[in-house]
Amino acid sequence: MSKPAQKLSSSITVRNLGLQDYEPLWRAMQRYTDSRTAGTVDEIWFTEHPPVFTLGLNASREHLLATGDIPVVQIDRGGQVTYHGPGMLMIYPLIDLKRLGLGVRDLVTALEQSVVDLAAGYGIAARARPDAPGVYVADTKFASVGLRIRRGASYHGMALNVKIDMEPFLRINPCGYAGLEMTDLATLGGDSDLDAVREKLLPHFLRHLRLEDANVTSGPPTGD
Repeated sequence: MSKPAQKLSSSITVRNLGLQDYEPLWRAMQRYTDSRTAGTVDEIWFTEHPPVFTLGLNASREHLLATGDIPVVQIDRGGQVTYHGPGMLMIYPLIDLKRLGLGVRDLVTALEQSVVDLAAGYGIAARARPDAPGVYVADTKFASVGLRIRRGASYHGMALNVKIDMEPFLRINPCGYAGLEMTDLATLGGDSDLDAVREKLLPHFLRHLRLEDANVTSGPPTGD
């Protein structure tokens, strides 16, 4: 007898935060996660950052080649080193995984498959790879995933290259891979506008999270 499909949850709050400095927003994600209760509403934060390199918990600094004037921040997600900058859409799901009936792999898959579906809408054949999280066209990467799970809840998330300056990626071994080629959605034939991409991506992400609805706001994170 087949297992019945899980009932859809009702809603999530989505915040469009615009351009935000990296470290203060990371600290806001930590505070939100640490102060959660059983009744805390799940949220998705969309944002972009000024130029910054971030190093994961166990990242090796040998992957920093020539960072120059771009700051480096050691943070608490998984993964190696990556770059964030203007024109890159950041998707931060702050989700109680147990309440939604999701495992960590389910959340990674939801993020990746949302971008694969988005790309398909532009006629771009993208795929996820089981050996290296993120989304690729052939061997070229345009979305990266790095998460932290604390107290059963997620933060950090996905970086989607929409239309960015690629030069900073030459200053690092992206995601710890020497010579990994990065690209962006605009170069692949998709939109170059972050707002347009966000609006097209959100329904895919909600569907893969088995969510029915979103309360979209441009207000600041709760408690800030």
